[in-house]
Amino acid sequence: MTRGPQVGQTVGVLALQGAFAAHQLAFESLGQKTLQVRNEEDLASVDALVFPGGESTAMSHLLRTSEMFEPINSRLSEGMPAFGTCAGMIMLSTSVIDGRQDQRSFGVIDIDVRRNAYGRQVDSFEMDIDVDGLQSPFHASFIRAPQVVRCGSGVSVLANLAESPILVKQDSVMVAAFHPELGVDNRIHAMFLEML
Repeated sequence: MTRGPQVGQTVGVLALQGAFAAHQLAFESLGQKTLQVRNEEDLASVDALVFPGGESTAMSHLLRTSEMFEPINSRLSEGMPAFGTCAGMIMLSTSVIDGRQDQRSFGVIDIDVRRNAYGRQVDSFEMDIDVDGLQSPFHASFIRAPQVVRCGSGVSVLANLAESPILVKQDSVMVAAFHPELGVDNRIHAMFLEML
């Protein structure tokens, strides 16, 4: 199914806030070279960028105060592949329905999302989901997960929870409402490597 690690390419993991270390471990378990991205020099050294789970308003604020929003936006506009999970999904979406007024997103995947739609931290849950392209269910963790409330015509839905998309992709961008980096199953990360 997978081509394996992309030799000569480096997957960056945005390391300002959130579960970046778990993503790095997932990619490295596949043999993929990674780099934590905290500044423009780091960004210039990567071929793709992962936006981890965490807190989307805090992440948006840190991107502004670290002066990383515009450099990342420029790379995304040039077509740099990106993978966002939970808060990362919010950061990459076109619109955040219930976002704060000062919250910015990159708008590189044509979806509208609602933050924390599946409840607060105490409402977190795990379940097996069916994912297009995977032979067996994937065990997914949902922690204050966002909900996709609109998908554009160019967006492919790879997994649903009830009627709501929870794993989608468009061009070189893939986002998940859940946390595929938690646990030992790295098949979602391998799917992203296929897009590089």
